[in-house]
Amino acid sequence: MSYQAAQRPTFYFIGVTTAQSSIMRVFPAWARHLGLGNVEMKGIDFEPHSPANAYREAVEFLRDDPLSVGALVTTHKIDLYAACRDLFDEIDPHALMMSETSCLSKRDGKFVCHAKDPITSGFALDGFLPEQHFATTGAEAFSMGAGGSTIAMTWHLMQPGRGANRPSKVIVSDRSAARLEEIERIHREVGAGVACEYVLVQDAKDNDAVLARLSSGALVINATGLGKDAPGSPLSDAAVFPERAVVWELNYRGDLVFLEQARAQALQKQLQIEDGWTYFIYGWTRVMAEVFHVEIPSRGPAFDELCRIAAEAGKPAPARPVA
Repeated sequence: MSYQAAQRPTFYFIGVTTAQSSIMRVFPAWARHLGLGNVEMKGIDFEPHSPANAYREAVEFLRDDPLSVGALVTTHKIDLYAACRDLFDEIDPHALMMSETSCLSKRDGKFVCHAKDPITSGFALDGFLPEQHFATTGAEAFSMGAGGSTIAMTWHLMQPGRGANRPSKVIVSDRSAARLEEIERIHREVGAGVACEYVLVQDAKDNDAVLARLSSGALVINATGLGKDAPGSPLSDAAVFPERAVVWELNYRGDLVFLEQARAQALQKQLQIEDGWTYFIYGWTRVMAEVFHVEIPSRGPAFDELCRIAAEAGKPAPARPVA
């Protein structure tokens, strides 16, 4: 890929289908509101699990180009970190522990790698989970996909400071044995005393089988990227959600098959269903605060205004209701 030197301060989005993201419309509106000046956003697209040299080429460009101020990374958080770890002057503690990065920034002449997902996923989860949800239900958390988002979310849910409000078990499924081994290593380091299970799956029916044994109130998460980065769902249409489950689709755009599967059972199973829009807002604002060295609130009226601006500028229209 050919990279051209930035002509003005430029913030990059490293993803898969970046041109389709709402951030391309939301960022200019936020930049005006926050007074960031004459800044620009550009997308850099890679196929999932691209060659290491492709990630290195992009990161070396960002590091060396004076007006390239930083980047947000999705989908490639683990692979990019593994390929480029030696290129960073500093690695924050979360990125070091989780072996992933969602944010690249520059500060005081240093090129810095951060993992913001533990913070942003925590904001999102605590915003929609009922108060003391796990303490009152004794339910499990089941995340499909063992990438950076699941690492961050499970780390947050397993924190000892949550007391009794932690899942009775954390279950993670993935098609990659290596990814499951890596998240198991991280969970051992957390050492939080929460039971964990790692399920190597070959197809959707394997995830259906895990879903079938969950208890009422379980948290069920699609963290695979299916529905956005690739079509489909990690579940088959025969999957049955637990009663009163909290169902979280991390995506907010795409074909969102998983979300529609949950909506089809929402009334019968009394499901609480969440999409990825608020997670999108937390994710971008935390990275922008780091990259542009500005204070951006995470709650209160000023945060509500950022949410309003984002919805007005780029929130996708709601999907049609399920008949």
